[in-house]
Amino acid sequence: MTIGFIHEHKAFLPELNAYADFFAARGIQSFIVHPSQLHTISCDVEWHFMGRQVQRNRNRITIHEYCSASVPPFGKLKDSIKKLTNAQPDYRIFNSEYVRQRFNFTDAIPFGFRDCGIPSGISYQTNVQKQYDFVYVGTIDKSRNMELLFDCFTTGALKDRTLLVLTRNYQLLDVKYKNARNIIFKGPIPFNEVYAHIQEARFAINYMPNVAPFNQQASAKFLDYAACGIPVVTSDYHWVRSFQHTYGGHYFYLQPNWENFTWENINSFTYAQPDLNSWTYEKQIFRSGVLSFLESKFSIPIPPNRYSA
Repeated sequence: MTIGFIHEHKAFLPELNAYADFFAARGIQSFIVHPSQLHTISCDVEWHFMGRQVQRNRNRITIHEYCSASVPPFGKLKDSIKKLTNAQPDYRIFNSEYVRQRFNFTDAIPFGFRDCGIPSGISYQTNVQKQYDFVYVGTIDKSRNMELLFDCFTTGALKDRTLLVLTRNYQLLDVKYKNARNIIFKGPIPFNEVYAHIQEARFAINYMPNVAPFNQQASAKFLDYAACGIPVVTSDYHWVRSFQHTYGGHYFYLQPNWENFTWENINSFTYAQPDLNSWTYEKQIFRSGVLSFLESKFSIPIPPNRYSA
């Protein structure tokens, strides 16, 4: 069996590496392909990260994965259009119950859930030389209003502190802040190198707008920070409060007006790490039910030590 992961490369999808490793360990080949190349490839399973797929190949098993609900503006309208126009797959994977409800499919297509995750076997490098005061990882598109964060390091209370930004397509912001030598943009960074860079910072920033769908869905970068054992400074919103209630940890919450975002406050706060045992990619992929679904369609060798979610 061969899986083709269909991805437009518009978003960070570290789970692609996790999926490739997960299926390779089970003797299943996979590769990543742009939608424009679909007619040139040979595979048994088309696995789409949605997006849209108006027409499908009936000779292949088709999986639709919804990693997020659509973002503003007109997020709900975008989701309604996708629901009405997308072809029917054989299986759906949703990031969360919130995402499933946003699309509200009423057909009988089987589905499962796979949230964000972290690699198994993370080892903290507590002796890493700190080169930066803060690190931010992830998207910096207009919907995130990143100027609120960056201005704290140009004209705000942290103008004498350094911020490492690990992202991609940052050229416009890099030009805007070219005179701010304390803001360092890097990327794109290979996924297997991101954790090493995170651990070069003293504190990590989980900045998320307090609007749907951002405030309702798991933050991949928050989990990465926690996996690295880095103290987390975070905006205050529903998902992170719910996560702390369930999995523990102690994080510095930014006030809506950012008045408490000072070096003194950050350093005097007592931080604690959460329990991430259930957040490994392997457990999240098992949780989705997609392996059992594929087993029902293909002959897949099952390792004797298979984890049962």
